[in-house]
Amino acid sequence: MLTLLSIKNFALIEQLEMNFSNQFSIITGETGAGKSILLGALGLVLGNRADLTSLKDKEQKCVIEAHFDLTKYNLKDFFDANDLDYEDSTIIRREILPSGKSRAFINDSPVNLTELQDLGEFLIDIHSQHQTRELTEEAYQIEILDAIANHQNLLSEYKQHLSAFKSVKNELKKLQTEKESLSKEADYNAFLLEELLSANLKEGEQSELESTYEKLNNVEFIKENLDKSLALANEEEIGIIQSLKEIKNSLQKVSNLSDDYKNLSDRVSSVLIEFDDIAKEILLQGEKLFNDPEKLELVSQKLQMIYNLQKKHNVGSVEELLVIQNDLDSKVVLADDLDNQIKKLIQKQEEINLVLEEMSSKISENRKVAVPVLVDQIIEVLSQLGMPNARFQFEIKTSDSFLPTGKDEIQLLFSANKGTDFGLLKKVASGGEMSRIMLAVKSILANYSKLPTIIFDEIDTGVSGEIAQKMGDIMKVMSSKMQVFAITHLPQIAAKGNQHYKVFKSDKEDTTVSELKLLGTEERVIEIAEMLSGKDISESAITHAKALLN
Repeated sequence: MLTLLSIKNFALIEQLEMNFSNQFSIITGETGAGKSILLGALGLVLGNRADLTSLKDKEQKCVIEAHFDLTKYNLKDFFDANDLDYEDSTIIRREILPSGKSRAFINDSPVNLTELQDLGEFLIDIHSQHQTRELTEEAYQIEILDAIANHQNLLSEYKQHLSAFKSVKNELKKLQTEKESLSKEADYNAFLLEELLSANLKEGEQSELESTYEKLNNVEFIKENLDKSLALANEEEIGIIQSLKEIKNSLQKVSNLSDDYKNLSDRVSSVLIEFDDIAKEILLQGEKLFNDPEKLELVSQKLQMIYNLQKKHNVGSVEELLVIQNDLDSKVVLADDLDNQIKKLIQKQEEINLVLEEMSSKISENRKVAVPVLVDQIIEVLSQLGMPNARFQFEIKTSDSFLPTGKDEIQLLFSANKGTDFGLLKKVASGGEMSRIMLAVKSILANYSKLPTIIFDEIDTGVSGEIAQKMGDIMKVMSSKMQVFAITHLPQIAAKGNQHYKVFKSDKEDTTVSELKLLGTEERVIEIAEMLSGKDISESAITHAKALLN
């Protein structure tokens, strides 16, 4: 419920703050006094779009803040789902900056307008004579019947199964599409895989093959240079090894004279050992070399096969070809496994389908039982509201597919007078009739479900006398279960409120501002008397106002 509303720099309001009770509150005021401004401010808190025209002072920001008591609304799951801090006393704030930008906060956490709108649906229902279209919508008519049927647990379970059904259906469609695609590519994929498998590729073999190819393709050139290197190393008179031996002997002769010479001698010894080993390795490599045209041809063919595959698959290494090979292998295996997966999903879909059929049938039965209960109650309320001949029919048809709330497709038919045929509610009911029907529905729903705060905005337009009295009585009864506001011009309704607020204009220096005031007992008498007789209040109007209040 709304416990506090604070408005700053909005339209004709400079600064306003008002506390509200959890009962029946009346708001009155002359036409143009600013009642619509209050609704506009609430609309911003509930997520309506705003612009700079909302600012009274274009140089200052507009701030609208509403406090709500959420103790009985079970909204913690909503806050968790939207990653918001839950508080029993929740504060929604909307700011419009002079730049035209808008910001919104829930318990000081920034939110977007969608989140604000989603939360607002749980908090306030602003209802006017021009906002009865909701009653003509099938989803709302089903919601009314479901409240009377009192099968929320069944509906919740149905929705869970429907969600699972849709997930299975989507997965099945995905696999079937994948199978169709794989089937078209199956032969080509199998050919590509066989081609790669026959190449018998191994990681790292390309560089090894390329090295082997270079050796085999350049045997004479390599042999010539190895022999030349070996000759330079081992020549008896001036070979490198012989020269190193002589250097070693010379240094050994002076090595005992200084550590510097000894170090040089040791280093030459190490070089001699290393170079001797190099010479032996050159000899060994030379002995390994021989012409092998057949092996050269095999290596050349294998390399050409690798190069062709790399070009075909647009890659640059054997490792990348192996990745493609594994992927193709997976596709071939997947194509074989898809049939089993599809078969299992079809079976699962059929099982859930049977459950949904059973549940939707039970939901439909509950609604059919609820129809006469709802119709009787609406007719009873409307009879008090001057529509004694109103009649209703619910046409319930079964859809071929599962809908969000079952398989029922509903049309609400209405006849206002004896002897007239039934027609679709949205086509045959007048604006005044729709307002009274909506009031009747809301009053009935208040007995079955937790409704948000409701604001009736002049839905009493066009009625008076006894009917107005009955409308006030109905709202009063509703307020025992929920917070109700009524913006009204009728004294009969105004007198029913537990609290009475007046919207009025006043002049402050060279500007006009709208203000809201909670009226005391005597002020209520004067306000209602003025509603009865105009500005020139008579004694009889005072007496009548006191009688209404009593």
